[in-house]
Amino acid sequence: MKTLYIECAMGAAGDMLAAALLELLPDRAAFLEKMNGLGIPGVTVSGEKGVKCGVSGTHFSVRVAGVEEDENLHSHHHDHVHGSMEGIEEIVNRLPIPSMVKLDVLAVYNLIAEAESRVHGVPVQQIHFHEVGAMDAVADITAVCLLMREIHPDQVIVSPVSVGSGTVRCAHGILPVPAPATALLLEGMPIHAGNVQGELCTPTGAALLKYFADDFGSLPVMRVQKTGYGMGKKDFPQANCLRVMLGETSEQTDAIAELRCNIDDMTGEEIGFAMEQLLSGGALDVFTESIYMKKGRPAVKLTVLARPEDEERLTGEIFRHTSTIGVRMHTDRRYELARRSEQRETPLGTIEVKISEGFGVRKEKIEFASLKQIAETSGKSVAEVRAALAEEAKKE
Repeated sequence: MKTLYIECAMGAAGDMLAAALLELLPDRAAFLEKMNGLGIPGVTVSGEKGVKCGVSGTHFSVRVAGVEEDENLHSHHHDHVHGSMEGIEEIVNRLPIPSMVKLDVLAVYNLIAEAESRVHGVPVQQIHFHEVGAMDAVADITAVCLLMREIHPDQVIVSPVSVGSGTVRCAHGILPVPAPATALLLEGMPIHAGNVQGELCTPTGAALLKYFADDFGSLPVMRVQKTGYGMGKKDFPQANCLRVMLGETSEQTDAIAELRCNIDDMTGEEIGFAMEQLLSGGALDVFTESIYMKKGRPAVKLTVLARPEDEERLTGEIFRHTSTIGVRMHTDRRYELARRSEQRETPLGTIEVKISEGFGVRKEKIEFASLKQIAETSGKSVAEVRAALAEEAKKE
C-alpha cells in the first residue's frame, strides 16, 4: 500500500508541508513553473534550499508583489489583506486547476472558516480571514492540494503534532498556544506541547493535516522510497522542519496493547463476568489460559488485547473486576486482513457474509447468526444449512 507518513515533530505550516511534498517529486522545477502559471494575484513561488541543524531541505517561498510573507515565523501579526470566504471561492474557482483540486482547496478553507466562526461567534459568511486569507496562504494550500493529487498516496498517516507552548500575539491580543482557531482545528488529533516555546502549528497547517490524514500514529512498518524535508524560517535548538516519508506498507498493520495478569483466587463465574465487562468496555479480545504458579498452585492468566488509546482505561477495569494487584503491558504491531460484511440472497434466505482480504488471500465466512436463523425457520440443523449453502455456492 502506497503510504505517506507526515512527521510533525516541529508542528506544521502550509509552506513547510508544501516544501516537504515538493521534495518527493522527480521534477520540482516543472511543478514550480505550474504554480507560477496559475495566476494567483501577485504571487510568485520558488523552492529554495534551507539548512536547519545540519539537515538540508527545501523552503517553499511565496512572494506577494515581490515581498515574502513572514507567516513562517509562526506569528499572528495580521497586518495584511483580509478576505471573506466568498472572495476566496472566487479566486480559487478562477484558477486553471482540476475541479477535484478546487474542491480540496475550498474544503480546507471551509475547515478554517468553521473554526474561526466558532471562535468569534459569527456565521461563516461573516468571517474575514487574516493570514489564512492572504494570497500567500492561497498559494500554500493550493500547492499542497496539487501535490497530494500528484503523489496520490493510498493512505496518509500523521504523527502526533507538536504545537509548542507559551503565548502568541495577534490582532486580538495575546493568546495561548495553540491559538483558539488552531486548537479547534486540532480537535480529534493527537497533539503535544513539545520542548519549544512559541507557536509551531498554524491554522493552515492544522487544517491541511485534518483534511488529508487517514490516521494518526507512529511511523508504520514500511519500505521508504523517498523522504522530503520542508523547512521553516525560525531557528530553534532542534531542526525546524516537517518531514514526509513515502513508501510501501504491508497491507494493514496497527499497534496493539497486550495486558496480562495472573489470578489464583477467583471463581470461574467471577472471571467470566470480568471478561464480559472488559469486552463490553472496548477490549478487542479477552481470553484466559490455565497456568501453574509457585508452590504448584493452579491459576488463570488473563490476557486483554486493546487499542493503545484504551490501554490505561482498560487497565483500570482489570483492577476493578479482578483480584489482581499488578498488570503487565506489552505493545506489539499486528497484521490484519481488511474486513467487510455483505448481505447475499440465497434460495434459503438472506445471509450475512464476512469477507477478509489481504496479503494475496481472500476468506469468506457466513455469520453464525444467519445460519442459526435459517436453521430455526427451516427445521434443519446448522450443519445441514451450511452444507446446503455450500452446494448453492458451487452452482454460481
